[in-house]
Amino acid sequence: MKDTVRVTKKFTIDMAHALYGYDGPCKNIHGHTYHLSVTVYGRVEQAMDSPKQGMVVDFTDLKAVVKTHIVNVFDHALVLNEEAPYSKNELIANQFEKVILTPFQPSCENLLLHFKNRIIDHLPQSVELCSMRLEETPTSYAEWLKSDN
Repeated sequence: MKDTVRVTKKFTIDMAHALYGYDGPCKNIHGHTYHLSVTVYGRVEQAMDSPKQGMVVDFTDLKAVVKTHIVNVFDHALVLNEEAPYSKNELIANQFEKVILTPFQPSCENLLLHFKNRIIDHLPQSVELCSMRLEETPTSYAEWLKSDN
């Protein structure tokens, strides 16, 4: 069998952010329960002597990459644009354990691209990143597709 199969793993990240300079309510610090879907593709392992026989990738291996490089870093963090004046406030830095300053506006779209860049070089060699989807609310999400790039 030489068919290509897509495999998706989903993750949940609780995170707060503020959009510096934004002209709506999201300029204030607020939080979301994000849902991240990571889809990879590859060939199903057929070797009978392989412990991964029948798999494109072991879900545990994919989970380890995403948890290490995204979930463990960003879950329950406050993410702020480093250009925002409040990002330099010592009260914020000293009051909270996980404050992440980014060189970009922490919008859903930019966070998704940042997440993609954090994991793409750490995926198992047997697969390629196909797509990622970051749901910020039940009705709003950003999506990256390899086929678009």
